[in-house]
Amino acid sequence: MIGIMSDSHDNLPAIREAVKFFNEAKVELVIHAGDMISPFAAKEIKNLNAEFRAVFGNNDGERDGLRHFFKGICYHNDFQELELHGKKIAVIHGTTEDIVTALVKSGNYDIVIRGHTHKLEVKQGKCMMINPGEICGYLSGKKTVVLLDPEDLSYEPIVL
Repeated sequence: MIGIMSDSHDNLPAIREAVKFFNEAKVELVIHAGDMISPFAAKEIKNLNAEFRAVFGNNDGERDGLRHFFKGICYHNDFQELELHGKKIAVIHGTTEDIVTALVKSGNYDIVIRGHTHKLEVKQGKCMMINPGEICGYLSGKKTVVLLDPEDLSYEPIVL
């Protein structure tokens, strides 16, 4: 089982809540689809009992600081490819819809994980697209994450 979150936007209590949830769910991997914002989020992420991967979002301006404070936890990039349980996964923040659409239609991935819109959305098809919404809760008023079983692609949207 993997945990997926995005758009935490410096909300440390929300990050803490997500970390606690993912630890209780015993996920093997947590993916953050961008807009963590500040390096001080690393102290909360360090409490995860799972591997952690993240990409930069459009609001992640302090990239050198994020890389420094997350050293040993994860390596930030604008885009990541992962393979898990035989499934190819693309992770991107998704600032440009055309790029997200191209990744989904490319036939190269089983799953595309994106953020940016702060809107929880899962589209199933030949390639599954997952946007976990926002962990910060600033725009929607809801702190959301997604649990995904990468083996059978079953998922569960979670409101924290």
